[in-house]
Amino acid sequence: MLSKNQQKLLRALAQKKYRKQHGLYLVQGAKNIQELLNAGKPVKQIFASADFIADNRTLLEPHELVLCDEAELSKVSTLVSNNAAIAIAETEPQAELNTNGLVLALDDVSDPGNLGTIIRVADWYGLNQIVLSEQCADHLNPKVISATMGSFARVDVIRTDLCTVLKTYDGPVYGAFLEGQSVHTTSFATRGILVMGSESHGISAAVAEHINQPITIPAFGGAESLNVAMATGIILDNMKRHG
Repeated sequence: MLSKNQQKLLRALAQKKYRKQHGLYLVQGAKNIQELLNAGKPVKQIFASADFIADNRTLLEPHELVLCDEAELSKVSTLVSNNAAIAIAETEPQAELNTNGLVLALDDVSDPGNLGTIIRVADWYGLNQIVLSEQCADHLNPKVISATMGSFARVDVIRTDLCTVLKTYDGPVYGAFLEGQSVHTTSFATRGILVMGSESHGISAAVAEHINQPITIPAFGGAESLNVAMATGIILDNMKRHG
């Protein structure tokens, strides 16, 4: 059963300032918690239903568990439906950026759902890190974690000043624009940085100064633009095929 203090903490961790203050974040739902535990991420406490505990007993064994009924979990969860479990995980130190291979960088992607989906896409294409500008959505936002469908446990997030990274980078920097060389005809290098811009304004002028290979996804219909997560997937697919 959830105590009042536990309920208060779970609700507080839905907000960025309390995640930062406590050094903790929420992971919700069966799939995401299984991925969290399989990855060996540090976990403070898990609140789970009897069914979830029964189905994942070995995985849960070393962790502090609080048995809850489904109504309790739903009451404190940020998900529309969560009858399985909620974990309080510990924030880890930021990883070091590795520029030896393909690097995906996001410039001011502010929608949590888009960010979570992009992390999932990055995982699908074998990227184990992603770079975020300081204006991007918080990658520990519960909506981001949920949208990753477990990929958050395999993809390191590095939040930094994007211009500083690009300024000192000595390889090709690809940037997604409405105009540029078609991704169908670009000869992508195996080492490079792909920059994707914000949903509303694209790549900022300051970041655009450091892009030496503007690229675009050719359109065959009348749509004005593509969702940034969808565009990221299309470009990464072309990079992996041609790189």
